[in-house]
Amino acid sequence: MASGDELVAIYDESGAVTGSAPRRVMRAEGLWHASTAILLRSTDGDRVYVHKRSDSKDINPGRHDCWAGGVVDAGEDPAVCAERELAEELGVSGVPLRHLFTLPFVVPPVRAHQYAYEAFSDAPVTHQPEEVVSGEWMTFTELSERLDDPDWPFVDDGRALIQHWFQTESGNNGG
Repeated sequence: MASGDELVAIYDESGAVTGSAPRRVMRAEGLWHASTAILLRSTDGDRVYVHKRSDSKDINPGRHDCWAGGVVDAGEDPAVCAERELAEELGVSGVPLRHLFTLPFVVPPVRAHQYAYEAFSDAPVTHQPEEVVSGEWMTFTELSERLDDPDWPFVDDGRALIQHWFQTESGNNGG
């Protein structure tokens, strides 16, 4: 099945699942959906993995992100999606994921409920070449400094999520 034909879960504005639609229809019509975002941290908690998305991505191609993740498929639980996406994009599996928060993200045409998780691992990172072209570990200070540069191409939803994390979660996690 072509990626535009895969069925994704469709949500309403309040976050309830209302049905499913092909990914291409969800994108074309700006339908509410859900996606996962996983912050991969080193086991000491001091560093975060930042990667560059491939130019073939349908949203934010060629931009950097500190969250691995993707759209929740039809019938899929967000936690299962998060495990799947972390394994697919960065090759990290078998590590516990902790749900951090769920944040609505609306920048038309994108309307998504973002389920944010974190995982801790020092295992080697293996990129899925169709989605990730490069990556590196950064301290949170380095990431924050890079985000202050308006010319650094960073994904919009990832920026919103990490800014929310800096404001709310980092103090609770030793970050």
